[in-house]
Amino acid sequence: MKDVRVIAPNLKRRLSGVTATIARLVPLQSQWIGIAATGPGLPKDIPHIPLSKVLFLPRGQMRVWHARRNTEMLLGLILRGLFRMRLKLLFTSASQRAHTGYTKWLIGKMDAVVATSRKTAGYLDCEARVIMHGINLENFTPPEDRAALRAKLGLPDGLLLGCYGRIRHQKGTDAFVDAMIALCRDFDDVAGIVMGRATEKHTAYLAELKERVTEAGLAERILFKPEVTVDRIAEWYQVLDLFIAPQRWEGFGLTPLEAMACGVPVVATDVGAFSEIVTDPSLGRVVPLDDIPALTEAATEMLRDRDSLAQSGSAARAHVEQHFDIEGEAKALVEVYRALLDQA
Repeated sequence: MKDVRVIAPNLKRRLSGVTATIARLVPLQSQWIGIAATGPGLPKDIPHIPLSKVLFLPRGQMRVWHARRNTEMLLGLILRGLFRMRLKLLFTSASQRAHTGYTKWLIGKMDAVVATSRKTAGYLDCEARVIMHGINLENFTPPEDRAALRAKLGLPDGLLLGCYGRIRHQKGTDAFVDAMIALCRDFDDVAGIVMGRATEKHTAYLAELKERVTEAGLAERILFKPEVTVDRIAEWYQVLDLFIAPQRWEGFGLTPLEAMACGVPVVATDVGAFSEIVTDPSLGRVVPLDDIPALTEAATEMLRDRDSLAQSGSAARAHVEQHFDIEGEAKALVEVYRALLDQA
């Protein structure tokens, strides 16, 4: 434990985007700096310190406490102020909404702040370094044989569109379904996949969407698939010709990056970091949020030109390779850690 210079707390038991971020980054960052996560809900195979032992870390060294939630900023302040631990406090902000007075107070106590996009940085009242999320380019790759993969998964031929993630109004699943109903009427060879999990309070929402598809006579062309494990999700991107990200709100949003890394262009609403990911028409389209006609028209435009659609997939992969490799994110954060430690 004496070699740990950075602590990444995760104070939430349920799987969340923050938990997934810590699980992706900490093993990679451990190559370059002594770092360990702490808290519940983390995979067992990442560098980890039990929360109960954090107070017993050797006191001689300065360390970085990298918080990503309000609770973690508060705990860092308590550890430094009440328990006199030598800590530099770093906060990563992903939220794109006006902060409460309490959150602003917490952020004001940090030694440094990172924002996950330029849009996110615009909601902060302090200076922040923008470090966008990256993707593991070894886990998410274009398919070797898309047709064979579709056959393995029991999926139809033709053009296949997907919308993956939590099934709820905030994620715009209904917008995807409505757009797909229109697209299926305009294109005989188009089908769609909705994949994800609906929590208990969203099961009625999911049932209503399925009923809407059935009433349109498209139950065999708009498919609802259960959530798959992390190790299987890449192949579900690899079968697609176009990915749709119809969210109404998003902090950052990794699904477009995951799709693009698999060689799939994207139509996305202008939320989260999507406009900073899909930066050129050669990669896809960005449309106003909650504008289903615009979403449908953008997808129609891309589907009409099959050659251009394939070229967009190749361009999307190249764009992610150049700008969104997770190693770049990990190294940029390590630079921040070292700068904070050097200040000490």
